[in-house]
Amino acid sequence: MPLTIGVIFRKSGNIYYYNPGDIDLALGDKVICHLDNITEIGEVVSPPAEVDSAEIAHAASKIIRKATEYDLSILELNRSKEEEGFKKFEELARTHKLLMKLVDVHVLFDKSKMIFYFTSEKRVDFRDMVKELASYFKIRIELRQIGVRDEAKIVGGLGPCGMDLCCKSFLTDFESISIKMAKDQNLPLNPLKISGICGRLMCCIKYEYDSYKEFVDIAPERGVKVKTKHGMGVIVGLEPLKKSIIVEFENQNRMSMLLSEVEVTDEVVAPEPDDKDSSDELPM
Repeated sequence: MPLTIGVIFRKSGNIYYYNPGDIDLALGDKVICHLDNITEIGEVVSPPAEVDSAEIAHAASKIIRKATEYDLSILELNRSKEEEGFKKFEELARTHKLLMKLVDVHVLFDKSKMIFYFTSEKRVDFRDMVKELASYFKIRIELRQIGVRDEAKIVGGLGPCGMDLCCKSFLTDFESISIKMAKDQNLPLNPLKISGICGRLMCCIKYEYDSYKEFVDIAPERGVKVKTKHGMGVIVGLEPLKKSIIVEFENQNRMSMLLSEVEVTDEVVAPEPDDKDSSDELPM
């Protein structure tokens, strides 16, 4: 397996893997690489390691060179142009009365293109705006509309847990999240409690879902009678991450026990009404 390093080309962007060849590189080094049909400057974010080239993109590509002082000066000039791009974009958006929110601007290292990432609630006709931007910056212009999750990934922020957003700190791809995942984990179905700052379902709902689903598929339902070493009891709750169930005995004491430690009987007891606050339920 070839030796590869991980490189990112935009803040919070995807990681691409390259063959460093004979170039001695460390974390944080700037490198010049081929990315599709362009030449870009990126940052090394993972140390050299052996990776199966069949599983990752760009693994066969080699790093062109470690960034020189001249390369870094070009990067600084591009960043200055990006800052100018923010001001010009907002000025033209007001002039053309376009409801667009600019999120990020990126000038490719080889100056072949300048990309504006924006959000908008509606489709907008920005053709005249593109012409004016191209005339002003003398470079090929691309306006790319992104979703609210991509906006959160670029801008960043703090999640309900108090930590940096997962999409900003380590996630490279968005996976599909459904309300069923929240239901299967017995999460409150109040949108305010299970949505991220982007307004979509929190990405972390996916992290433990497979463990929950695997356990729920084999565990008895609530209300099923079980035989334990402490006597007969009824299942009143599940603890999927512990592979355990909560058993209530005739004296109303409750105990958490591994599913493997109980024997299920055929008798089912009607469960008690759930006292959950109705405000946590989604409207029908």
